[in-house]
Amino acid sequence: MLIDTHILLWWLADDRALPNVARTVIADPATIVVVSAATVWEIAIKQAAGRLDAPDNLMATLDDNGFATLQVTASHALDAARLPPHHADPFDRMLIAQAAAENLTFITVDDHFTRYGVPMLPLG
Repeated sequence: MLIDTHILLWWLADDRALPNVARTVIADPATIVVVSAATVWEIAIKQAAGRLDAPDNLMATLDDNGFATLQVTASHALDAARLPPHHADPFDRMLIAQAAAENLTFITVDDHFTRYGVPMLPLG
């Protein structure tokens, strides 16, 4: 399961906005939860700009939660650039490309992702 940035932040904050289905799947020890380097980058950029509250020790926090990380490859970058322009956010486009390339199911509440045909965890 590749998790979107807001899903990760809601999980870490134990936020009630996190859908119960997502909470259950992420908490299941059998689930491999993957966080993209693009998500870490997005959080770091927004945190440095004062637009986001996130753990200062994000990598250790990911490790403490048992989350795997997915590096951004040149192939991922090319795939993201070739996506149809349904969504303009470059971080989201990278996550879409990675989910497709790595055969990962994506967890998000952002309905823009459905237009790309990537497997998504049904949250409703």
